[in-house]
Amino acid sequence: MSLLLPLDPDQLLSTTRSVRKRLDLTRPVEPELIRQCIEVATQAPTGGNNQGWHFIVVTDPAKRAQLAEWYASAFAVMYGNPDAALANLPQDDPAFIATTKKVITSAQYLADHLAEVPVHVIPCIEGRTDTFPVAWQAAIWGSLLPAVWSFMLAARARGLGTCWTTLHLTEEAAAAELLGIPDHVMQGALIPVAHTIGTDFQPGGRRDLDPIIHFEAW
Repeated sequence: MSLLLPLDPDQLLSTTRSVRKRLDLTRPVEPELIRQCIEVATQAPTGGNNQGWHFIVVTDPAKRAQLAEWYASAFAVMYGNPDAALANLPQDDPAFIATTKKVITSAQYLADHLAEVPVHVIPCIEGRTDTFPVAWQAAIWGSLLPAVWSFMLAARARGLGTCWTTLHLTEEAAAAELLGIPDHVMQGALIPVAHTIGTDFQPGGRRDLDPIIHFEAW
């Protein structure tokens, strides 16, 4: 096993950030590190013990370039006008708006450099939710998302940075063809993975808890 960073559980949970500008684009990631992270990920809970998750580890430069191209195109549509994106947010919290501006700038950096990130991990789940009721959708996604978050936590503990992205899914069918994903399997995200530049990440700014905690009813 690799050496782990000296983080207690709360530190690990609160400092596993969306890393973009501090991804080391020049340092290769050892395949064994990715395997260790996936091994940890598969200890996550899964509905009915189905364990229907799959992790596609993409290191081929041409495939990464194609995924990055799809991602950048979708990013341009969604965030090409940052002012418009910010206008849709609550305007009563200047600190929140300022932080979101930084996030969009950081996300633009990732969109510009995604092809250079040495590893793209595509987490997938068996089964599709396209026409299913909410309860079934929740069951399927609930069997994948905890595992992916565990993967990201395991990566942080090993000095790797990750970021949850989904914009390549605007071209889900094309990505499935590129990666040979069967029709009955659904992609959940694209997780860029790289060693981080430094390991001193801090908890992120968050809005006040009181408006989001509801006891007994909304």
